[in-house]
Amino acid sequence: MPEREMNSYRLTSMEEPTDEMLSQLMKEVAEEAKSKSEEAHKNFFNEIRTAVRAQRRVAVRKQQRMEQLRKSKTDIGDE
Repeated sequence: MPEREMNSYRLTSMEEPTDEMLSQLMKEVAEEAKSKSEEAHKNFFNEIRTAVRAQRRVAVRKQQRMEQLRKSKTDIGDE
């Protein structure tokens, strides 16, 4: 079906779409939905990765701080 004919059709018009038009519309909607879903999926997991990295940094800093405190406690006890 010519693109011009597809672009001129409106679902709000009083005429029914042809089977070919309806098939083309459904195909385009499915492609767009798939594309948006893939993008959302990618963004979701990127956000999770970012949050995990941030939490790891916090955990490492806490662990380093605890080690510093233990070391300073040991040093004080040795005096």
